Amino acid sequence: MNITEARNILGIGPGDEPCRAPEQFAPARERLAEMVRSAPNERLALRFQEELVEFDRALAALREHAEMLDTTAAATAAADTADGGTCDGADAAAATPGPVPPARPAGRWLAWSALWLLLAVAAGAWFYLKWDDDRRLRLQSRIIELERQGAALIDDRRWPEAEQAFLAIERLRPGAEAARVGLRSIEAGITEERNQFAGYWIGEARAAMEAALWDEADAAVGKVLDRLPEESEALRLQRQIADARIAATLAAPLQAARSLLAQGAWDAAISAARAILANHPQDPDAGAVVAEATAGRERMIADLAAARELLALAVAADRGEFDGQALDWLREAAALAPQDEEIAAKLEQMASYVRTLRVPEEFETPAEALAVARENDRIVIAEGEWPGPLLVDLAVDLQGASAAATVFSCEADAGSAITFGPGARGARVGGITFRHLAFDPGPERYSAVLIRGAEVTFADCRFIDASGHGLLVIEGGRASVGRCQFSANGWNGAAATGEASVLDMHDCEVAGNFGHGVEAWDGASLVLHRNRITGNSGNGVHAGDATVSAAIESNQFLANREFGLVLGAVAAGRVAGNVARGNLLGGLVIHASASAVAVTGNQAADNGGPGLILERGLSATDFTANRATGNKGSQVLADANLSPAEPGPAEDPERE
Repeated sequence: MNITEARNILGIGPGDEPCRAPEQFAPARERLAEMVRSAPNERLALRFQEELVEFDRALAALREHAEMLDTTAAATAAADTADGGTCDGADAAAATPGPVPPARPAGRWLAWSALWLLLAVAAGAWFYLKWDDDRRLRLQSRIIELERQGAALIDDRRWPEAEQAFLAIERLRPGAEAARVGLRSIEAGITEERNQFAGYWIGEARAAMEAALWDEADAAVGKVLDRLPEESEALRLQRQIADARIAATLAAPLQAARSLLAQGAWDAAISAARAILANHPQDPDAGAVVAEATAGRERMIADLAAARELLALAVAADRGEFDGQALDWLREAAALAPQDEEIAAKLEQMASYVRTLRVPEEFETPAEALAVARENDRIVIAEGEWPGPLLVDLAVDLQGASAAATVFSCEADAGSAITFGPGARGARVGGITFRHLAFDPGPERYSAVLIRGAEVTFADCRFIDASGHGLLVIEGGRASVGRCQFSANGWNGAAATGEASVLDMHDCEVAGNFGHGVEAWDGASLVLHRNRITGNSGNGVHAGDATVSAAIESNQFLANREFGLVLGAVAAGRVAGNVARGNLLGGLVIHASASAVAVTGNQAADNGGPGLILERGLSATDFTANRATGNKGSQVLADANLSPAEPGPAEDPERE
């Protein structure tokens, strides 16, 4: 360290005498050492220690400089005697040989006057330097004390007072490092405190919102916005709370409207939904109920007219004996107009022409009735839970009291609750629930109902709680399913696989299954009309690898966890008039290997990803007849890279 740097550290100005004894700075050094020992925190202690080290280095440089000046003074003693005192102001006698002539009185007086003047100047300089040294030490002490106070105030999060302390340092010593570091620490502390405050109350608001405690959620997020009005996460959460509050308010009336819709009470469902729309005209769910109920009412009128025509044909063919064609007409008429008492009575009459086996009146269990049944027999099963697994290998008519009352079930590892073999071509099932009693997580799981090469018609049935699929069609079988429910199944709600297998579903509810809602692959075909497919963990519908054909029209794919509809390798077919809304990853996905399928008149709205996703090789101009609105990201995502292709089945078909 050079003498100039030492001067700056010790507070010795450019015109001040640098040769003062270093011992004069001992009090200042002791004060610095005491500050190191009594610092309130480690950060300040380290800072004071650095200042003490610099102070000691400056003292060492001052000593070296003083020693150098002493050596120079000794070598030039004669000149110093003639011109004045040493650095200490004392006279130095010159060692000159020979006699000294007597001084003249006037000269002696002038010499003494000059000496006293020099002594006065030296004394004044010494007192000034002493005063200036004290001033500098007081300034340094004040700065250190302010820094200590500021650090303590920061620790106590008393930001305004801490800021005043460091601003005072800045005024005393402009550009001081301590002031800069302190003010930055205050800024960082305020930011951290704000983030902690916002994070805590936003967490409280989210917890209250999840518990549907709307007032508490609003109050918590309000605390953040009162203090931080521009906090983006709080503003976003405030909007979410408002939307959730509205949704909760609408949940009960909307559920009531949907219940009326499921019951076929079209006019009542329309009225309930319109009451919601009166206050919330943009609510999409209420609008969907009105549209569905209106379409259902129109369809009911058309179905009733068709049912009456079929009834007329059956009445004309009635000869008092079994007539399979007439029974098919009446069954179809009853499916079209289930509330028509005349059709129901005629069906009961003509069904009585065949042998009827009743459980438990005549047979204790369905298995006993099936053991003696013949082709075209009618087996009527009363209310109750009946044990499976059951095997049906002939064309019989299984009729339960209702899906809510008559249940076929078995353990998950025992097989399917009921299996239809190749001989059951023409079998009919109505008003029965099929389910497993427990869940089997193994890699090969049984479905609730299995169709192996059979042709079976299901009406008003439920397929629920299966470890595997709710319904599985294999080995060229065909399932015609109307007005049925598929829910809470471990794999897909309904599925078909294998060459010539067909799954034909209309007016069904497919909800909350742990795989896809509906899936076909490996040579199967898929026919879907007017189904509601919602809330499944996979896609709503997945037409996977080597699907022969797909006719998918007028369905709703709602709030599924992946896409609404995925068309993989589909050789032919038509996808028209469907609605995909609120699905997490997107609306409709079309692979290039499904280019032969006509996709037109579909709507994709409010999905969590693109509305329409087209694989590379497909032209967006071929899909302009579809509409995509309100989706996140692109409305139409063209030239998408979907390789490797979507997997085929989500799982292996079960083995019997």
